[in-house]
Amino acid sequence: MTSLDKPTEDTEQTRSDDARAVTEAALFEAFGGVRGMVETVVPGLLFVAIFTVNKDLHSAAIAALAVSLVLVVVRLVRKDTVKHAFSGVFGVAFGVLFAMFTGNAKDFYLPGMLYTLGLALAYIITTLAGVPLIGLILGPVFKENLSWRTRNPGRKKAYAKASWAWGLILLAKCAILFPLYWWANTAQLGWVLVALKIPPFLLAVWLTWVFLAKAPAPIDVFAEMEAEEKAEEERKAALAAEGGEPTGGRHRRDA
Repeated sequence: MTSLDKPTEDTEQTRSDDARAVTEAALFEAFGGVRGMVETVVPGLLFVAIFTVNKDLHSAAIAALAVSLVLVVVRLVRKDTVKHAFSGVFGVAFGVLFAMFTGNAKDFYLPGMLYTLGLALAYIITTLAGVPLIGLILGPVFKENLSWRTRNPGRKKAYAKASWAWGLILLAKCAILFPLYWWANTAQLGWVLVALKIPPFLLAVWLTWVFLAKAPAPIDVFAEMEAEEKAEEERKAALAAEGGEPTGGRHRRDA
């Protein structure tokens, strides 16, 4: 390696590190990071813990819903984004209503399980259709919108791999939970569900990071739009300047 090669390699390594850092930050933003994971786990953990102790559906459901609302309030007070906390509240609320309606404590988990199954199918179906769901989710975060579909085939391929990973991991999770819904009691189902909250999620996020870190950089369509607007303004300014010159020259000749 010559002295001229080293700066190029260093530059490429720096770009690679920057791309990975951007990918990591985008994934944390899209999926809520550590705090989002905690907010997802705590309500279900509280429900199964209380129900395991006293077997009372009402107290367990009310506690789970209450802690979800507290998490939202904390985010509002801190002026943080509330989309992940609100999604947790809605999920818990559906579970509470469903369980109260049927009188079966296991039904507290059923809406979330059905949502997981639907999400798994959505990842797989959209990938087969050529518009992988993970790309639709992360495209705006990376400021590329849907440019990856037609202008960045390497990135589209990475999104397809990531969507397959999410779909298959969630399907595997459903393959464990749905038999337990029929065969296990509420406490057993609840503890297994809590145990399966974070590990499959982290595996899917890690695989997404691996695929995207190796993919071509995203096309910043917002930067392109700004550049086009700036170029258009400069073009209009140049035309205006050129349009003023003949008039001034004619006045000078007439004089």
